[in-house]
Amino acid sequence: MATLVARQGRHRQLYEDNRRLVSGCIPYRFREGCEDCECREEDCLEVLMISSPNRHDLVFPKGGWENDESVHEAACREAFEEAGVKGNLNTTELGVWEFRSKSTQAISSLEGGCRGYMFALEVTEELDSWPEQENHARNWLNIRDAFRLCRYDWMREALGAFLELMENDRHQPNTTNNNQMTLTTTTTIMPDRQVPKAASANRSINSTAIIAIAFAIVTP
Repeated sequence: MATLVARQGRHRQLYEDNRRLVSGCIPYRFREGCEDCECREEDCLEVLMISSPNRHDLVFPKGGWENDESVHEAACREAFEEAGVKGNLNTTELGVWEFRSKSTQAISSLEGGCRGYMFALEVTEELDSWPEQENHARNWLNIRDAFRLCRYDWMREALGAFLELMENDRHQPNTTNNNQMTLTTTTTIMPDRQVPKAASANRSINSTAIIAIAFAIVTP
């Protein structure tokens, strides 16, 4: 039986170029009857977002990448701790984003800077209880509402990259299984590992393209 306790503290937190490394995912599922349909991705997919105390907007699960886990394990752990879901993680990065933590957004120095890696997680199980249930409620949304309610611009960009990935996978269905890992509720503790140097912190697709995607989806 999995313990329902979230990791605390930052004594194992990984950093690179004075930036805190963060891993997260976009949990998703197909609407009933849409697994093999020919409709557009934004019409057949639902994504899972979580709420935060005293906020009306929503975010995707994410958190610090620690030195006893891979970036993929960190993404799966955050999905379990914050959203109470398990599933199959597509190990292909949606992209790498640089942003500031919410407590330091008004500071111009590198302090509080983060580098975030995002992935897609196909949800196979929703738990009745999860470690951060008191702080984060689950919300299944269509793509239009996800763009509208998303708190951060960089997460909207990740959502656009997610749609692009799903479109590509639809046309190459036999390649997706090789890029998946299944989440377990316990993470094997690995020796402290070196962080692979990111080739770049570029987004998967540019901001102009994301704005166009979001506008096209939200506009009736």
